[in-house]
Formats: sequence, structure tokens, C-alpha cells
Amino acid sequence: MGETFHIVSDGSCDLPSELAQEKNITVVPFYVSFDDVHYLKEKEEIDVRDFYQQMVDKKGVFPKSSMPSIHDYEEAFLPSAKSGTPVICICITTKFSGSMQSALNARDSILESYPDAQITVIDATVNTVLQGQLVLQAAALRDSGAGFHETAARIEEIKETGRIFFTIGSMEYLKHGGRIGKVASVAGSVLNIRPVITLKQGEIFPAGLDRGRRRTTEKAISLLLEYLKESRLGIECYSIAVGYGYDRAEGEAFRDHALDVLQKEGYGIKEIPLYQIGATISVHTGPYPLGFGIIEKALHS
Repeated sequence: MGETFHIVSDGSCDLPSELAQEKNITVVPFYVSFDDVHYLKEKEEIDVRDFYQQMVDKKGVFPKSSMPSIHDYEEAFLPSAKSGTPVICICITTKFSGSMQSALNARDSILESYPDAQITVIDATVNTVLQGQLVLQAAALRDSGAGFHETAARIEEIKETGRIFFTIGSMEYLKHGGRIGKVASVAGSVLNIRPVITLKQGEIFPAGLDRGRRRTTEKAISLLLEYLKESRLGIECYSIAVGYGYDRAEGEAFRDHALDVLQKEGYGIKEIPLYQIGATISVHTGPYPLGFGIIEKALHS
């Protein structure tokens, strides 16, 4: 028996390639460029690790990312359209990218040749590691036997619960990109001041400022605790992950420390998965983003 529906997401979901393959998820990559001329497909033409290494080595060079094309999405949708398999496509928040518009245009194009094709395109309202968690929830529903329409409806419900609590290494990428102006303007140019940032419902908000990495990472943990305390659900009803940039060892240390804090606070949590944040968001944050993604699980009692 074939799959009841197929899941597609754009490269902002930052799922490791092996995991996406294992869960039968098609990932349509973003493009990244260091010179504004040569754009390379992330993970296919440039490895994420190489991307970060270039960022670290080429200080003062600000890379750019570019969304998947309509043709990229057509190629992702076509096999399912041909086999009559419905598709759920989950795209990065439309506040950050036109990726979803590419997917919608590709769907219209596919429908001209395959008028019976079923393709639902969803605005994740989130990005990076948190988008990956949302995509994995769609896979969990599919694998539990949930149908196409039921899964799409549940994903629309739980996406509102998604939050990212994170910090960055310096302000320069935010300032250069100009995309997250309200955060940059709060911090000004005070030496060694770094923001803590919350992403919810597709937008980024300043959640605090402090000096030094240790203090801002502690603030990210306290924001997570606050979110859990305000929730009507227990921690077992949430998917939590840590996202890191260039420095995996720092990501691991942060994850282990967060687990200790959560356990001391009485939360029975044994592990937190660790994922590398990809180029789509790190062109704006720089090479040292670090924090949490949390979202309600699609299936819980």
C-alpha cells in the first residue's frame, strides 16, 4: 500500500537529509550566495557546514539566500500528481520569504496538466528548526493513519503554538539585513549587548537584551520555562528541539544544560533533539544562532 499523502517542505525546515529521507519527506532547497552572482542549492550544491565555515572565514561578507523557484516546486509535486497521491506542502512563514508563493504558483501549473491533483500549501508561520518540528508532526499524523484533510486541519491548529526562543552571536547580521529592524533598534550599538528573540505567528519580537553569551542563553531557557508554565498542557504534549549554528559543541552543551534545568524544575524530560540551523535563517542571524523551538504535538492524549 502506498502512502496516503506525501509531505513536501522547503529547505527552511532544516531537517537532516537522512531524517527527511527516513520519514519520506521531500525537501525543496533554498539557494545561498556569497557574491550575489553564484547561487547554490543548500545541501545539494553547498553543504551547511561549508556554508558556516565560509561565514566564519569571510568576516564582513554577508551571504544572501534565495527562495526555491516555481520550477523547483513543480519537480517536487509532479511525481505525486502523476501517481494520484495528495500532497501537503509546508512553507516557511510568508513574513520572511516568498517561498509559499512559488509553491502556490507551482500548484496552479501542475493543476493545468493534472486537474485532479490535490495539493494543499500551508504557511507554517514559523521557520528553521521549528518548521522542521511542524513537518515531523505532519509525518507522525500520516504514519498513524490520519488522512490528508485531517492532517492539514491539525497542522493549521498546532502551528499557532509554535515558538522559537533564541539568541545570536552579534548584531551585525541583523543590522546589515535590515529585516529585523525593531530588534536592532532596541539594542542600538551598545558594546557586547546581544538580543534574545522570540518568534511567534510568523513574526520576530525582541524578548530581552543582555551582555555576553551565557546570560542570553539563560534568558532563552527562562522564556521556555515561562511558556511551559503558562501552558494548559504538560511538557509531554510538546515537541522541543535545540537549534545551533556553526558550533555543534556549544549546541550540545546548551542542550545538556537545558535538560538539567528542566529536570530540576520537575519536568520529566529525558532528551531534546539537536538540529543545525541552515542558511535560510542564519544569513540574517550570523553563524552563532542558538535556542529552542517548541510546538504542541499533533498526537497526544
